[in-house]
Amino acid sequence: MRILIIDDERAIRSTLKGIFEDEDYLADTAEDGAIALEMVAKEHYDVIFSDIKMPNLDGTEFLAKIEEMGIDTPVVMISGHADIETAVECIKLGAFDFIQKPLDLNRILITVKNATDKATLVSQTKILKKKVFGQQMIGHSAAIEHIREMIGKVAQTDARVLILGANGSGKELVAKSLHQESKRSAMPYIEVNCAAIPSELIESELFGHEKGSFTSAIKQHKGKFEQADGGTLFLDEIGDMSLAAQAKVLRVLQERKLSRVGSDKDITVDVRVIAATNKNLRNEIEAGRFREDLYHRLSVIEIKVPSLDERKEDIPELVSYFVESICAESAMPRKNFSEEAIAMLQQKHWPGNIRELRNVVERLMILGDDTISEQNIKDYVL
Repeated sequence: MRILIIDDERAIRSTLKGIFEDEDYLADTAEDGAIALEMVAKEHYDVIFSDIKMPNLDGTEFLAKIEEMGIDTPVVMISGHADIETAVECIKLGAFDFIQKPLDLNRILITVKNATDKATLVSQTKILKKKVFGQQMIGHSAAIEHIREMIGKVAQTDARVLILGANGSGKELVAKSLHQESKRSAMPYIEVNCAAIPSELIESELFGHEKGSFTSAIKQHKGKFEQADGGTLFLDEIGDMSLAAQAKVLRVLQERKLSRVGSDKDITVDVRVIAATNKNLRNEIEAGRFREDLYHRLSVIEIKVPSLDERKEDIPELVSYFVESICAESAMPRKNFSEEAIAMLQQKHWPGNIRELRNVVERLMILGDDTISEQNIKDYVL
């Protein structure tokens, strides 16, 4: 474990360094926040102890800077000029704990243990989120880099996003990435496939219902909007939603209120809505199947996901990724693809997009030779 000590008093730095090294920890020191910023940019630290009153860059400014840098190392603030207000302010800024000078040995060691336990939990949570949400978008084509840039700009806002693209192109992954990188990432992420829910049930599914509001309503039910309160609601295939449901969604977006089926009581919700469709909504509006006012509410930002045919330079990287994931999921022996086989896959038309490519890779892993060849592509793909 590596610990960073930031304090303008040499005696404090030396004392803390000695304490940590006696416990077999690695300890580095910095005399102010500016020097410490350069160090955390180059080195990973498990815990940081920082004084508050320092020249050049004080402890609270240092805390704010590392948060901007995306560094989530637990920071313990120390001060000889402490009061309750200072301690509370530091905790609000994101400090893990606050210790007043003169420093107590047992308190310091207990704080280190608690901080590292927290860091471990944060790390485990990130791993679990990756398992739940899947990996980031694969590929480095110009089209995919543009999508990443858009997500980076939009994620931290609450702007509604409409994701456009063909089936199997990865619209769901864009929606999940927007949630993961947003300030709502710790709150629920709820998906609704509007095309998979019968039109007579979509309102109950989205807005909930009261017991007895219809024949099969045997108990009260919270809808997806309520379940997503504080988080993100992803409305997939929004173009297939009934006009009646569209009107109610529009009301929620306008007023941030909803009422369950069978109730006239308003419920306030705080939900970021992300929608997706493979349809041309402007054509749907002209045909009278989609509300124009809802379209304008949903499309504050539009992100167009490219088809696989528009990003064929990503196919080698995608194939490699799918081979790894299929082997991990199915305990299947790894197989390599020859350069000629990859070239043939890049020449193919992909109407089913990423989803089709993954199915093809799995088929070749099962039926192909130890090294997937041109002949395997001809036999099982073309």
